Amino acid sequence: MNTLKTALLLGLLSGLLLLGGQMMGGRQGLWVGLMLAAAMNFASYFFSDKIALSMYSAQPVSEQENWDVYRRLAPLVQGLCQRIQLPMPRLWLIKEGSPNAFATGRNPAHASVAVTSGILQVMNDRELEGVLAHELGHVQNRDILISSVAATLAAAITFLARMAFFFGGRRDDEEGGGGALGGLFMLILAPIAAMLIQMAISRTREFGADATSARVTGSPSGLISALRKLEAWSQRVPMDASPATAHMFIIKPFTGSSLLRLFSTHPPTEARIARLQAIESLSH
Repeated sequence: MNTLKTALLLGLLSGLLLLGGQMMGGRQGLWVGLMLAAAMNFASYFFSDKIALSMYSAQPVSEQENWDVYRRLAPLVQGLCQRIQLPMPRLWLIKEGSPNAFATGRNPAHASVAVTSGILQVMNDRELEGVLAHELGHVQNRDILISSVAATLAAAITFLARMAFFFGGRRDDEEGGGGALGGLFMLILAPIAAMLIQMAISRTREFGADATSARVTGSPSGLISALRKLEAWSQRVPMDASPATAHMFIIKPFTGSSLLRLFSTHPPTEARIARLQAIESLSH
């Protein structure tokens, strides 16, 4: 059901991009929208992981570097990968006091898992295992690629909206363009619709990764405890994260703006915990 819902939402995003291109410029605008979507999806597929890791100055974790971090992270991740039947991802450390983590990479063979120094300080091993299993769930479900494509399509729609603001209404209706009406649609309605669809996709994938963590670890209790800590610490120690990558983290970083929190790409933490508790009750 989650996969079907995601496919439908991605189809809506793609259709919105193409519709906006056609309304703004007729057949030519439709082709512009199509080429823009293809180009941005290609870039997202191959380079989103490198961009995200460099954006937060992530450092590779290995036996030679960050030994203390490696000896704690590596055994947990290796054990989880064996259970979930995934290749070992590359491990990264972000020197950031706010506790958080994310996974990135276009497929399981090119996956990376990054954690902040803050999460290593506040989590015990059971909680950390729940977080890491959640991130590996994203890898297994190809959620990194799906979320990156959704974010890229939404950004392309917003870009078209800005083009419509400057150039909308200049094409003749005979060519199939929407003229001023198309420009107004792209300027106001399309970016809002794209944002709502992107948020719906992200929320669906978060619930799925939570369920994967509960299944792989054998109990949701570790992740439940971790989510409670993350919610509390993220408010006390906000993380200065880019809105473009906030959807990647296990919990959305707080930026200090209550308005931005209204448009969160993550489900409410209470709702996530409630679903995990329901899973726990079914297992007893």
